Amino acid sequence: MWNRPRFDLKVRLTLRVAAISAACFAAISTYFLITADSAAHARIDGIAAIVAKTLELQQGKVQWAASPRSDFPDLDPVSAHVMTPGLCLGFRSASGDMLQRFCSGAPAPASPPPQAFSAFYRSLFDPGREAARPVIVRGTKLGETVVSIDPAVQTAEAWHEAGRLMIALAIALPLLCALVYAALARALRPTRMIGSGLERIAAGDLSTRLPPFDLAELSAIRDVFNHLAESLDTALAERNELTRKLIALQDEERRHLARELHDEFGQSLAAIRALAASARQTAAQDCPDLLGECDSIARTATGMMETLRGALFRLRPPDVEELGLVASLEGLVSGWNGRSRGQPRFDIRFDGAFDSVPASVSANLYRIVQEALTNAAKHAGATKVSLHLTMADSEIALVVEDDGRPNEASAKSGMGLLGMRERVAALRGRISFETGLQGSSLRVFIPLPAAASEALEHAA
Repeated sequence: MWNRPRFDLKVRLTLRVAAISAACFAAISTYFLITADSAAHARIDGIAAIVAKTLELQQGKVQWAASPRSDFPDLDPVSAHVMTPGLCLGFRSASGDMLQRFCSGAPAPASPPPQAFSAFYRSLFDPGREAARPVIVRGTKLGETVVSIDPAVQTAEAWHEAGRLMIALAIALPLLCALVYAALARALRPTRMIGSGLERIAAGDLSTRLPPFDLAELSAIRDVFNHLAESLDTALAERNELTRKLIALQDEERRHLARELHDEFGQSLAAIRALAASARQTAAQDCPDLLGECDSIARTATGMMETLRGALFRLRPPDVEELGLVASLEGLVSGWNGRSRGQPRFDIRFDGAFDSVPASVSANLYRIVQEALTNAAKHAGATKVSLHLTMADSEIALVVEDDGRPNEASAKSGMGLLGMRERVAALRGRISFETGLQGSSLRVFIPLPAAASEALEHAA
């Protein structure tokens, strides 16, 4: 419904300027045509008045001389002074008969008007219209003088007056449009910078700021943009700080829970195993039928101990700061390979030096890898998982790929991916998760603080 075709602002404004200019040019051309037509009719009206006055003088002279021979009407004397190319003079009697008529020939114009202009001009005006003036002597109307211009001659004169202007305007209009488009392109050039800034903001670069602009409207947009970027940067920093505190609190709760499980539940399981061993010794002497139940209790307690050890390992991983990121991740992958009994298989590769990575970054990376391996092994059913950790350009890149089955629902709503997103956001990094028919891919990019980047550069 709202997918209307989008036009470039410069093109749209240029088309509007062109339309307004064309309307103005058409109005000017129409004004010149109307002026030319009015001038032509005024000229033939004046000629008609002169001819009528001349004929009245002729008739008065005839009556004054009382001459029986009359040359009235005689248009020769006046025609010699008023005749122009295409002009026709005539005298029509009171009965309607044309007694005398003179027409001058019209030479072929050097540049005849186009047929379209001729048809347009004749549809708007009435070229060739006659101008008549009565000839009255002593209160008696003897007839009337008739003056007209050849329509072709009048059309050619109108084209000569207004046609050149129309041609000039037709040439000037494209040039004007080109100049307007160039001016708009120059004036709206900062909009590309604004669009680029918005794209960088959308990509997460909240340090983007726009420079001052000459136009007041663009300067207002720039002020709002920079204020919005600063507000988002402050809000994100506060959110990341809160997320770091929540993650630290969560890790502390995990360590506390691990201690409680180890001290309470672990001791209870050890006591159960000891009691089962004692009961087995007693049953071996007094009641051999209970040996099976004692062994079952011991096996159950042993299995629970193994499960508890795994839970404790996940709740309280080895001290990453003490062992280092590389050794901790290698130990994590080795543990998974040991528990998988050949399937799935885990592989990890390192590119770069990770000795100077801050402890907070190392701990969060360990948790992210731990969660990624759990998702690949338990939820996706992967048979092969590869991890690649790279240090380049003051940024740590982690890529985890597996051949497990697609699991979009868990990817969108799972708490594991949500936890990874929170940890990556707290470190101001980027994370992407993609699933397909051939498996899934997790990509994490975490920028290093300036101090750590300098230490890594010196180490390299």
